Amino acid sequence: MIVFDLKCGNGHRFEAWFRDSAAYDAQADAGEVSCAVCGDTDIAKALMAPNITTGEDRARARADHPRLKNLMHTALREFRAHVEATHEDVGATFPEEVRKMHYGEAAERPVYGEASLEEARELTEEGIDILPLGPARTQA
Repeated sequence: MIVFDLKCGNGHRFEAWFRDSAAYDAQADAGEVSCAVCGDTDIAKALMAPNITTGEDRARARADHPRLKNLMHTALREFRAHVEATHEDVGATFPEEVRKMHYGEAAERPVYGEASLEEARELTEEGIDILPLGPARTQA
């Protein structure tokens, strides 16, 4: 796997992972790479600094692992709290609600809810973008 710094025609910079450089080239040529911010498909590789690690860097990364894991968990909890505060909870009807919106049968609105792994797979196969939030917070 390789990560590229990319830039769209509107000047947004973002990162994307690819199997290899040839996979990036093929996807970019086919217009399959789009800006993570605005959706623009006029994408070019941005200038990147090489990532050269030393044994000391690897040791520092291992030492920082628990701290980084805690930061990631905190960020995910904050993201879930934001979604819960700004989106409608449709519960177990999530798959049918997002399908209705996707196919124009219902007005689009921000929702979250529950879906089994199979339902989530089916939604993504239909081209419906979803993002798992993890288990709900428990009340103490």
